[in-house]
Amino acid sequence: MHQKIIWILLIFITSVNAQQIKSIQLRPLQANNFTAIVPLGTVLELSFDDLDADSKDYQYKIEHMTHDWQKSRLLSSQFIDGFDQNSIINVTNSFNTFQNYTHYEVKIPNVNSIITKSGNYLVSILNDDDEVVFSRKLVLYENAATIGVAVSRSRNTKTRDTQQTVEFTVNHPNLRINNPSQEVHVALLKNENWNEKITNLQPTFFQQNQLKYTYANKTNFWGGNEYLNFDSKLIRNKSLNVVKIDMKNVFHHYLYPSTYKPNRSYTYNPDINGQFVIRTLDANDTNTEADYAMMHFTLYADTPIANKDVYIYGAFNNFKIEDENKLFYNFETSSYQGQILLKQGFYNYTFATVDDNQLVDTNQINGTFFQTENQYTVIVYYKPFGGLYDRVIGIGAGFYNQNR
Repeated sequence: MHQKIIWILLIFITSVNAQQIKSIQLRPLQANNFTAIVPLGTVLELSFDDLDADSKDYQYKIEHMTHDWQKSRLLSSQFIDGFDQNSIINVTNSFNTFQNYTHYEVKIPNVNSIITKSGNYLVSILNDDDEVVFSRKLVLYENAATIGVAVSRSRNTKTRDTQQTVEFTVNHPNLRINNPSQEVHVALLKNENWNEKITNLQPTFFQQNQLKYTYANKTNFWGGNEYLNFDSKLIRNKSLNVVKIDMKNVFHHYLYPSTYKPNRSYTYNPDINGQFVIRTLDANDTNTEADYAMMHFTLYADTPIANKDVYIYGAFNNFKIEDENKLFYNFETSSYQGQILLKQGFYNYTFATVDDNQLVDTNQINGTFFQTENQYTVIVYYKPFGGLYDRVIGIGAGFYNQNR
């Protein structure tokens, strides 16, 4: 019994500590570039805030992974020139904010950690006890193959109005691939969300220097709907989709309510595919002078959705289902309500339902339509017979075009 109590306390403490880490970003240095799938040699910046607002000795750790995200056979000296684990030394405290925090950032690769191989990488942040605080996926690719991607409306009559089909071709004139079914693996991502991916695909046709993947249904994705959004770049004044502001211990921003309509129709709404941008008009240094606001979400529904929970869903927490982004039904107002502490910026989000089997559905509340503008990314891995690791020999990207 005593051990059980200790175990429960450890889980609780870990959960609380995780909630103190906010605004995690792993992105190239260019503005408004959200991808962590980049050419080998590209410099990215990993940054995050710790709301404890103290100075901790966080370390980053870089691990090389297989195509299916298992730890690879390579030693660290075989994929890194330098150290695979090192301390983060760029640490600054927030300035003139109601919510105090400490901002951490590190560039990857850097002079101490130069990555020499393409492939999948897991970048983890470790605390003083060498425990993983969080991890992010990173893909570094070579330009050894050219991948053409085409996205179209589903050809299946049953899903013609709700799904999109992705077809692609891998051209490899400078690589000799003897056995594609064993040497080549592909990953197909929707909006670079690793929760929405298709793998274990075999070429439907191959010839010298070319592989084709032209499935009728196997590479179909639900179209989903455009993401909702809000902008909190002004902490004291209302901005996009913010209808009310209160000041308590921090500013509380109340967002324009949404309504659950099971038979809603598609309406075009430009989005950034679930991503977010930290920004503020109240100060100069976004990293340390942007404040945090408690964002209040409301979803009107005549009755609770049977046997399902409702969550806010987006890249702000790496598309995870967590207690912090759960909404609760209020019978007095006939609405789901919830709140999340988020740093000032422009955010995309949507609503997800989760059933008793933990199946996440991002289409039930906002609908799914073939017209929705989505980005699809094809990642091609190559490991020849006798090879030690999965190279990423190229990537391709395709967008759905309503006029196709």
